[in-house]
Amino acid sequence: MMNSLFPVLCTDSVSESHTFYKNLFGMQAAFEIDWYVQLQSPDNESIQIAFVKADHPSVPRRFQATPAGTIVTLEVNDADQYHSKAEELGLAIELSLRDEPWGQRHFMVVDPSGVLVDVVKLIEPSKEFTEHYQS
Repeated sequence: MMNSLFPVLCTDSVSESHTFYKNLFGMQAAFEIDWYVQLQSPDNESIQIAFVKADHPSVPRRFQATPAGTIVTLEVNDADQYHSKAEELGLAIELSLRDEPWGQRHFMVVDPSGVLVDVVKLIEPSKEFTEHYQS
């Protein structure tokens, strides 16, 4: 039996990552010490992400690096609301808010650990997309 699954990302910015996810998404610490923080959504405790100090001895030496090429996706009810909040917080938006033909309204922002965060609201896919990929 599995009890949970969540990413733990190596970072030099544990505290800053905590602040980023708290300020933008309202996530709260489920567990926190100076070199590790595990965050969860106040609305759904199964939505979690954690950060560990990259050079902590619990991390094998060859993995003591910050993430690269990683995208974390958060599916939300209102991407526009989070986009406005990201702008208010002065966050660097890497991909502007837009609708995609495959059925997403989304934007992307980078968290303090260097992870690309894709904030997504599911919408209806375009007719052309649906016709092309319909089985």
